Amino acid sequence: MDFDLSPRSAQQLFDGEGGSYHTWSSSEFPLLAEEKVAAGRAVLQPRGFALPHYADSSKIGYVLQGSDGIVGMVLPNSSEEVVFRVKKGDVIPVPPGALSWWYNNGDHSEEVVVVFLGETSKAHIPGEFTYFFLSGGQGIMGGFSTEFISRAYKMNEEEADKLAKSQTGILLIKLEPGIRMPHPNMEIGEKMVYNIDAALPDVDVRGGGVFKALTAAGFPFLEEAGLSVNRVKLEANAMYSPSYTADGTFQVFYVARGTGRVQVVGIGGKRVLDTKIQAGQLLVVPRFFAVAQIADSEGMEFVSILPGKSRAVEEFASKKSVWNALSPVVSQVALSVTPEFEEFFKSNMQKTTVLIPPTNYI
Repeated sequence: MDFDLSPRSAQQLFDGEGGSYHTWSSSEFPLLAEEKVAAGRAVLQPRGFALPHYADSSKIGYVLQGSDGIVGMVLPNSSEEVVFRVKKGDVIPVPPGALSWWYNNGDHSEEVVVVFLGETSKAHIPGEFTYFFLSGGQGIMGGFSTEFISRAYKMNEEEADKLAKSQTGILLIKLEPGIRMPHPNMEIGEKMVYNIDAALPDVDVRGGGVFKALTAAGFPFLEEAGLSVNRVKLEANAMYSPSYTADGTFQVFYVARGTGRVQVVGIGGKRVLDTKIQAGQLLVVPRFFAVAQIADSEGMEFVSILPGKSRAVEEFASKKSVWNALSPVVSQVALSVTPEFEEFFKSNMQKTTVLIPPTNYI
């Protein structure tokens, strides 16, 4: 396996008055296709509207910025539109084939920014989301002939042409002032959205940071996407200690804030990546490879996804370490150390979690 694992920034795919969409291309980031994972980032300007669409992949949206977003969704095998509000920190599962639209309901200057992370095992292009828009310059309605549209909707040709071709915008458009979108349903929103930023931490270490894991057990709707989500906030110079996925799946990290350093160790104990990583970049870690990060002086925050309903991550340097599961004599001979040093080694791990404060932290 010989891929460039370097973290990558997104490329702008579309920019218009209503907002922009940025993506990571599998042709320039081949590891995406290899691991069958994809990512994109949408920026909605005030009154920016993402036209109704569905995609060929399962994904989650994580709101990086904004407080007044509205999402409408029609789930597969459902004839009902559900509308809910989203804000910074929200996780929104989007099952494959689910129809959705996204809107920035703010009238001021605040953007709504959403990063999408997902798996593409059934996608047309492995490593990329393919979107199918209902309307607009790239819409399904405009793709059918006037004859087919008129037959399907019982219209004459002039009416059919108007239906299919009136909307000329693509992807994201800006709505005129005064248009009132459907009112969000708070009760439904509680079932469709989970604010991971506001959730209680699974791990909270003074000087180290905060770790939060979200699975279908805590957020049932997440099961529809078949993914689990992690949210990590590292304090200055803290470490997210080495780990790997034990079920043969990938790990994907999107850096939401700050900078740091990342190392990845792969086949044959070879360090295949040792580099800086910064906000806005995507890191893909191949299956079974071990990864660790250390934040710079300003700290670092990232969100990550794993396929499956539960986390299957093994740690190397915490009290949950696989080393601690091994018999003392096995660890001793495997490391070629004395019994005393083996005991010292394991006793140090009993004091740590997956988040490790800097060595000089008091």
